[in-house]
Amino acid sequence: MPVVAVKARRGSIGVYINGLGNVTPIYTDMIRSRVDGELMAVHFKEGDIVHKGDLLIEIDKRPYTAALEQAEGQKVRDEAVLANAYVDLARYKKLLDQNAVNEQQYATQKALVEQTVGIVKTDQGVIDADKVNLVYCDITAPITGRVGLRLVDPGNIVHATDTNALLVITQIQPISVIFTVAEDDLQKVLRKIAAGQHLQAEAWTHDGSTRISTGVLETVDNQIDPTTGSLRLRANFDNADNQLFPNQFVNIRLLLEEKGGVTLLDRAAVQQGTGNSNYVYLVKDDHTVTARNITTGVTEGEDEEVTGGLDPGDVVVMTGVDKLAEGTPVTVAMADQAAGKSGKSGGTKK
Repeated sequence: MPVVAVKARRGSIGVYINGLGNVTPIYTDMIRSRVDGELMAVHFKEGDIVHKGDLLIEIDKRPYTAALEQAEGQKVRDEAVLANAYVDLARYKKLLDQNAVNEQQYATQKALVEQTVGIVKTDQGVIDADKVNLVYCDITAPITGRVGLRLVDPGNIVHATDTNALLVITQIQPISVIFTVAEDDLQKVLRKIAAGQHLQAEAWTHDGSTRISTGVLETVDNQIDPTTGSLRLRANFDNADNQLFPNQFVNIRLLLEEKGGVTLLDRAAVQQGTGNSNYVYLVKDDHTVTARNITTGVTEGEDEEVTGGLDPGDVVVMTGVDKLAEGTPVTVAMADQAAGKSGKSGGTKK
């Protein structure tokens, strides 16, 4: 009976915890105006990557410039009044020393000086507030990220009390994925974190066919969701190629450990027996097959860890097992050779 076989081999396999995740930006900023006025200029395009400190929007500064000049003029006037009050206070002090005025007049003048000092400080506060408003007229990017759709246009009147944002900036690099794992796996993760290990997290497409990016576990939530019996974790990704997009659903594979020096076998060669038992058809030296019970461990991709029943180098039938029985003689084609022959001639080597 012609069959395709594979060899058990020695190698390494990862122990993973799987979870469903949602790509979540580390920072998302809703940009709003802190002053009222006409929107004069927009310095970004929708979808642009902007950097922290970049000028995004300009609001009409003229009303605030005029208010600043008025406040500065008021301060100059009040400072002149204060200077004159100090002169009068000094004069009353000399007259008081000569008993030329009563103490009440001196006290009144001293109170007037202190009152005027307060007025000058108030003027300075108004000036500082007007300067802050001028700064608020230039809206800059608080973070580095991607700009969303523009929500206002030049010429619009904006207000500090508006509930709608002018634009939204989302940090793309780095970005995080919040995913859930079963509470039964929590202690495994916590032990690794307590040992100071930085666990690797892999983001895969929702169908599990393609690995998108590799990152590192950042943190664990502080409570288990009692309705689902799961815990949320956050993993951070550099996202240098921008393949992870906010609110994208991904599968996360959290690598707990790498087991080395174990016996590995192609999953297609493992047959399901009764109950939870597994077996394979082992090719013996006399080119007949025998059913061999095996115990399996971790599965990763197409590889299955064999913890008992096989040794590295054992030849196991992968294709054609449905026609086999104990002691059936076989003609063996190794899977790698058969694949190479098929790629060249379209047939299968026997």
